[in-house]
Amino acid sequence: MSAGVSTASDLTRLTAAQTGAAIAAGEISAVETTRAHLERIAAVDARVHAFLHVDAEGALAAAAAVDARRAAGEQLGPLAGVPIAVKDVIATSGLPTTCGSRILEGWVPPYDATVVRRLREAGVVVLGKTNMDEFAMGSSTEHSAYGPTHNPWDLDRIPGGSGGGSAASVAAFEAPLAIGTDTGGSIRQPAAVTGTVGVKPTYGGVSRYGLVALASSLDQAGPCARTVLDAALLHEIIAGHDPLDSTSIDSPTPPVVEAARAADVRGMRIGVVRQFAGEGYQPGVQQRFTEAVALFEDLGATVVEVDCPNFDYALPAYYLILPSECSSNLARFDGMRYGLRVGDDATHSAEEVMALTRAAGFGAEAKRRIILGTYALSSGYYDAYYGQAQKVRTLIVRDFDAAFAQVDVLVSPTTPTTAFPLGERVDDPMAMYLADLCTIPSNLAGNASMSVPCGLSPDDGLPVGLQMIAPPMADDRLYRVGGAVEAALRDRWGHLLIEEAPPL
Repeated sequence: MSAGVSTASDLTRLTAAQTGAAIAAGEISAVETTRAHLERIAAVDARVHAFLHVDAEGALAAAAAVDARRAAGEQLGPLAGVPIAVKDVIATSGLPTTCGSRILEGWVPPYDATVVRRLREAGVVVLGKTNMDEFAMGSSTEHSAYGPTHNPWDLDRIPGGSGGGSAASVAAFEAPLAIGTDTGGSIRQPAAVTGTVGVKPTYGGVSRYGLVALASSLDQAGPCARTVLDAALLHEIIAGHDPLDSTSIDSPTPPVVEAARAADVRGMRIGVVRQFAGEGYQPGVQQRFTEAVALFEDLGATVVEVDCPNFDYALPAYYLILPSECSSNLARFDGMRYGLRVGDDATHSAEEVMALTRAAGFGAEAKRRIILGTYALSSGYYDAYYGQAQKVRTLIVRDFDAAFAQVDVLVSPTTPTTAFPLGERVDDPMAMYLADLCTIPSNLAGNASMSVPCGLSPDDGLPVGLQMIAPPMADDRLYRVGGAVEAALRDRWGHLLIEEAPPL
């Protein structure tokens, strides 16, 4: 180790960019940094429960391979040797993929998702799989069949969802990077409440091949990180056209790393969405958001209020479209081909095995959404519910089009409140769904979106997230704006917000 990196604790505190540069310079090895993060996981994850499966042996072998390639003189990418955590909804060859559900307990995919394959090819070291709400249905990671994840800022509070495990692993310094998936806010909302950076790329900008589908027209994998630059470096690796995904966009990836390094909003027009304010927003969240908007003007941007009237209908439309697609996608988990099987003997018919397996394998939230979606798609109700929701979706797209004719990016709070206590909303689905109020429109329209930390709420001392939304395939605007906000706030605070997180 170099003089500036003398302990394993120091290694886990480096950003991904710093870690990659130190490995490339020969100051540390990939094995050293991987071992340090495995030790950190062993020390704190019993309290955080970010991981469902840790692959220590595989991670160390992958790190050793990176060190060997460097020793042989091979030129590797900026994140080669850097550890990463992967949400357990993404297929990993040789590692369990449960989607946080009993119905897939013990299932080991025979292939890697395209995202994972690209990570491995870039030399990024997979530490293991992170906890999540079952099949990505939830906003708190309390709907996991394997128990809740805890927020590293306050272990009695939620880390967001559905990708709370990925965000918590980054916030707890168990991994410098993570992959999440975002169907209605499941990357951005956990980022907001854990003081980290989370990005939902443009729909189709990152391959969905190997991502176990919840809602196929909404799901998108993306980066979780502690800095905007780290997220950009990860984004660049996982993005790009994939012929294995029919929805993949065959266009060049926007210059996200260049934009993150530029970090300049002078001359940009920033739109504040009128619909994302008012009742239901925690005062401390609103205060930090107002301060962030003022910061844009200080940095040389023009701030404009934008009206998106159909955003008021995004939540109800989403909770018809998502359950409908969920009902269809989860029909494949029937106890016949893989995963859990209940009642598999001569006394049970195939239909009984399917019914018993799904009853035992799915949790309450999954069942709730499957039933709702099946009803919405049923004869006589399809046009009244699913069809009408899709019409609302079109109106939301038009609102975005009109807004982006006036401004370069839109901004809002990422989530209306800070992290709420574990158990507070688990029996109140409507209250839980409201956590995604600000994030859902981007998924319905396929826009690129990002959450960056913008301070601690004076109400409770917990992190607040600032959301930025850009047009499809304009992901670089997010990194330009997010990088500028991060740099300005780091100058103001003298450090990154995550560095204020209480030690575990």
